[in-house]
Amino acid sequence: MNSRVKLILLLPVFCVSFGGCAMYQSIVKSSFPYTTTLTVSGTAQPGSEHSAINMANSFDQNFNFKKGGSDADRITLVRVISAKLTSLEPTDYNIGNLSGVKIYLSKEDGSDEMLVARRDSISDLSGNTITLITDKSKLLDQLVREKSIRVRMLYDTRQSINRDANIQVVLGLSAYPRPVDNN
Repeated sequence: MNSRVKLILLLPVFCVSFGGCAMYQSIVKSSFPYTTTLTVSGTAQPGSEHSAINMANSFDQNFNFKKGGSDADRITLVRVISAKLTSLEPTDYNIGNLSGVKIYLSKEDGSDEMLVARRDSISDLSGNTITLITDKSKLLDQLVREKSIRVRMLYDTRQSINRDANIQVVLGLSAYPRPVDNN
């Protein structure tokens, strides 16, 4: 068999093998969202910070990052790459009623808390959805392996609205494949 024929026969095998690895890495690298709903109190007074706390859940149940989970040892460099707030109830709640927001993640008991996203000086005409600025330097490798992740939103109101508002927080997390240890 000449070398040209061998090359033609080996090319599909190489493409399938390489494509499979690239597809796995692409899946792992892609973001997976964590969401929660937090309540902004209608009685919150302007001029002081208030907290709203809830546990976050992942939309993507294909990956099990918990300790002992099937994917826990396959990923590294987990970080928040996007953060968005959307009003759920009432749907027309103007997030511009908040003058500033900070989002913290921690273990279920509140330990190891870290600031992962924020937005200062929110425009009073923001509408019902805003994007936050994320801190991509915070690594969440150990935190995402916890049974639950606690989200705490620290916020200041621009004015009292006399009605609670439910805000959905969507955090886009990304992860990279852990390099293979050849030892």
